[in-house]
Amino acid sequence: MEIKDAKVFHDYLNGVIEGEDVKKSTKLYSNAKTFYSSVDPSISDDQIMYEVYSYEHDGLCYGLTVMQPVCVNGECNVTRGHFHENLDCDEIYCGMGGEGLLLLMDEDYHCHAEKVKCGSVHYIDGHLAHRLVNTGNSELKVQCMWPSHAGHDYKRVEEHPFTVRVYKKNGELKVEEE
Repeated sequence: MEIKDAKVFHDYLNGVIEGEDVKKSTKLYSNAKTFYSSVDPSISDDQIMYEVYSYEHDGLCYGLTVMQPVCVNGECNVTRGHFHENLDCDEIYCGMGGEGLLLLMDEDYHCHAEKVKCGSVHYIDGHLAHRLVNTGNSELKVQCMWPSHAGHDYKRVEEHPFTVRVYKKNGELKVEEE
């Protein structure tokens, strides 16, 4: 019997996924300004907001999002957020480090959230838009698994944005509903 090394390695201590088939995308502030209620001129356009590592094999995707503890005019750092193109595809998120929220929005655009921390496991129904919010003072790391045919519908969230924003004021979280 031949024993091979894994093609992909998730370094839990350093928070990255490595391997020849791993894709990495970086979201800079210059490409994320529309995610927030206002533009913050004090943040450099080349500030890394978050990175996404993903690996796909035989119809299943495995990923990791690493979010920086950046606030934009007091608003906590967020991912772009999306519905799935195929609403019958669910997803699992697992907190790997840091503190944050998993913001969920139903098809009537009502929001609720779950706390994300190391060890938390979150089931995301395919009919819910989802976005991560880093509410802590360190990187928020979230592992995720989803079927590759789920797709990402970003346009729907652009047309009907999340109705909740999370701010940090004097070290305290403040949630504002629009």
